[in-house]
Order: sequence, then C-alpha cells, then structure tokens
Amino acid sequence: MGARALLLPLLVISALFAQIRASDPLFHETFDESFQGSWVVSGKEEYAGVWKHAKSDGHEDYGLLVSEPAKKYAIIKELDNPVTLKDGTVVLQFEVRLQNGLECGGAYLKYIRVQDTGLDTKEFDNGTPYTIMFGPDKCGSTNKVHFILKHKNPKTGEYVEHHLKSPPSVPYDKLSHVYTAILKPDNELRILIDGEEKSKANFLSSDDFEPALIPSKTIPDPDDKKPEDWDERAKIPDPDATKPDDWDEDAPMEIVDEEATKPEGWLDDEPDEIDDPEAAKPEDWDDEEDGEWEAPKIDNPKCEEAPGCGEWKKPMKQNPAYKGKWHAPMIDNPSYKGIWKPQEIPNPEYFELDKPDFDPIAAIGIEIWTMQDGILFDNILIADDEKVATSILEKTWKPKFDVEKEKQKSEEAANAPSEDLSEIQKKIFDILYKIAFIPFLEPYKTKIIELIEKGEKQPNITISIVASVVVVLVSVLFRTLFGGKKAAPAPVKSVAKVSALEADAAGSSGDKEEKEDEKDDTAAPRRRSRRET
Repeated sequence: MGARALLLPLLVISALFAQIRASDPLFHETFDESFQGSWVVSGKEEYAGVWKHAKSDGHEDYGLLVSEPAKKYAIIKELDNPVTLKDGTVVLQFEVRLQNGLECGGAYLKYIRVQDTGLDTKEFDNGTPYTIMFGPDKCGSTNKVHFILKHKNPKTGEYVEHHLKSPPSVPYDKLSHVYTAILKPDNELRILIDGEEKSKANFLSSDDFEPALIPSKTIPDPDDKKPEDWDERAKIPDPDATKPDDWDEDAPMEIVDEEATKPEGWLDDEPDEIDDPEAAKPEDWDDEEDGEWEAPKIDNPKCEEAPGCGEWKKPMKQNPAYKGKWHAPMIDNPSYKGIWKPQEIPNPEYFELDKPDFDPIAAIGIEIWTMQDGILFDNILIADDEKVATSILEKTWKPKFDVEKEKQKSEEAANAPSEDLSEIQKKIFDILYKIAFIPFLEPYKTKIIELIEKGEKQPNITISIVASVVVVLVSVLFRTLFGGKKAAPAPVKSVAKVSALEADAAGSSGDKEEKEDEKDDTAAPRRRSRRET
C-alpha cells in the first residue's frame, strides 16, 4: 500500500514534466537580446553586409536586421544539440518582414547539417552543406517560397538538391509574415504562410519534387547508338511526281498593271516637298565651316488637294501566272521507323526508400544576397509539435500583424481621393475628351483617349494625364503655326559637320538616343510615294 501511495505522485510529476517538455520548442530565437555572442557573422570577405539588432518599424519588438542594400550577408547559430528529422513531426518556422519590399534578393534560412569534420562557423558561406533551405526568394521571374531538401543517395553517396515543384509565392506587401514548414512522419510536407496552408506535398512523390527523391528504375543506355539506316522521316517527297509542263518557276510574283491610268488632276511637274519659303539662313551660319546651307523641306501645299505629285508610274499587281518554285508533294515514308530512342537499362543509382533519410540539423544559417535593406528576421523556431508553433505564432506575430494591417488600411483610406476630387476629375476628363476630338488632333485622338481611360482607372495620375495631353496640344499648335503639318526642322548642316558633332558627344546610350532624335529632327523629311494603287 505504501509503494502504491508513492507511485501515484511520481506518475503525476512525470506526466507534468512530460507536458511541460511537450510545450517547449526545440529551438526558439526571439532576438529580444542582442545576437552578438550567440550568432556568428561569417568571416568571409565577400559577406560585407552589416547585421543589426533593431526594432521592427512601429513596434517595440526586436529582430535581426539586414541594414544595407546590394550586399551579401551570412550569419549562423550553432544549436546546443542537433535536431533529428527522422522521428515524429518537425516544424520549421520563422518570421520575416520586408520593410522596404523585396525586388531582388532572398530572405530564406538554411538548416545546416552535421559536418563530419565539425562546423567552423566563421567559414560559413554558400558552400556550407545544408539539409533544408526554406523561405522567400524573389528576383525577376523568380517569386517563390523555396523548400529545397538535400538528400544523400545511398548508392552513390552524393547529395542531390530536391526542389518543391509547386512552392507558394512571396506576399507582395511590407507586413510581417510567418513561414512554416511541417514535416510529418508519413512523408507529408505542408507549407504555411501566416498559419494558412499554401502548399502540400509528399517527399517520395515524383510529382512533388524535382528531381524525385527516388530515381527512376531505368535510364536511357548512354552507349546505345542509332543505326545508320534508321529513318525518322514520317513524310518524304513523292519520287514519282514530276513538274507539270506549264509550271513556270521564273514568273514574277507581281507585274505592272497595264490597265491602270493616271488619276485626273495628277501634278506631274510638282514635287512632293519644297523648300520652306519662310526659312532663312541663320546669321551665324559659316559656309566654310558648316557647309552650304539648305532650307528645310515642307509638304508641297499644291499636293494636298491633288491625287499625287511627281512622275506617275503604273502600279504593280499580283501576277495571276505566278506559281513559285515547284516541289514534289509529300507522301507517307514506307521506310519510316519512328523517332529513335536509346534502349532503357537498369539505373545504377536507383534505390528504394520508405522514408527520407534526413540529416540532423546542427545549425541555422542565413546566407543571402539582396538588393533591398530593411529585411527583419524574428522568432526562428524548431518544434516537434504543431500546437507549439501555432501558439508562438499567435503570441508573437499575430498582434504585430494586426497593428500593421490596421495602419495599412488607414493609410490607404487617407490616400483615397475624396468625393469632391472625384467630381473635379470627371469634369477634367470630360474636357480632355472634347480636346481629343478637335479636328487638327485627329492623328493623336486614339492615343489621347487611351491616356484618358488610363487616368479614369487610376485617378492618382490625373495630373500626369493632363500634362501629357497639354504637351501634345502645344506641340501640334507649334507645328501648325511654324511649319505646316511638320515642325520646321533646324537648319541642315553638312554631313561632315554633323559627324564631327556626333564624334564629340558623350558615350552613354541615353545621349546616343537623344542625338539620334536630334538627327531625325534636323534631317529633311523622307520623300513619300504618291502612286495610284
């Protein structure tokens, strides 16, 4: 009876300790205190980015901050005891806030595997072997929350990177977000963002990882060669076909339309363009230095009403006798054997697997290159219970996120246009529509209307739209007043003079483009054909 009396309290105490143990994470870095002395910054010269212990914008909560843009960063924390991933559930979780956005860079973690020769934290770099890489990465067409497993092939002894095929995308805003990867003992992987499942996979499924963890049983024989007589052509020219006697390969595609007649009123003796009668030679023009001065050209006003000017020529028309080069028709190839493929042989690297052979995690590292600063890491967690990870998320991330979300809504509401402003914008757009239909703006009407429609969809750019339309209006008025339908070009200098000016110009592409525009403006307009078609 006495033994039983003692046993009951022991069982209660044991259960209590087990419950306390289950509620603790295996690792949790809150960054409440400085990371100095706990985390080790890589001593490699290429990692010049400065890490800082800083508060999250608008909060009293601290995190690990990427403080400079366009730099490489590397920092690592060695765990007191390696974490095994083979038994039971493992949760990898951390918080990231992209305070200045993320145009090009990474914000992921590397879970470093145990090293045979020990881990030299000061030598941490891109080549340090890891078990899992997890977290946001965005640049150009890349926009994903990486999950990469490095798994050892038991046949070759080599480690292979296996990428999750369908990773979720990175949230586009500047709020705090929590990234969670849950590894289950039944080979299931779940990726969560802010506690919501975004992706689900099976480690052993070839549909979920690239390349698959389990290699294919067979591979194409690398020594197999295609037989010389193997014919892969499904169709061949008919060897019995002959070119018809009346097939003329030399007949042109177009011929002169002999039935065409010159339109009535055609001005044979008038050129398309004439010298601008109002242009005058500049006072500072030096014939010896600048070459012979030539007046700029303008459209011949006599040709505006006429059907055409200059020498009239009969137009071309399609040649009804044209057939082109003759080719024999295609027929089924009697020797066709299909597309050749090498024979399959057993894959020497194939192995069977019931569960991934995860390497234990010995350290957690952040090794990134980024064009943006302001990336803040916080609450890095490893747990063996999903409830523990969820509880920490609710206590640490959720309150901050709610504050940030409310602030974002307030800012959006403050920046939203008022009703009075909307009415003003409607009146402005109504006026701009009327301007678009002014007759002398006909060539620009479509473009102006496109600008107006863009402004209606994006009211915040109304001023820019108005400015654009005004520029078009002033430009056309200027051309109309001072150069017919074309702006009067600047006086044309000799080719030698223009070439010398170009050679002295600065070498930026922008300067070259501006100079090309100047050359287009100063050159005489290209002559147009006014033939009857």
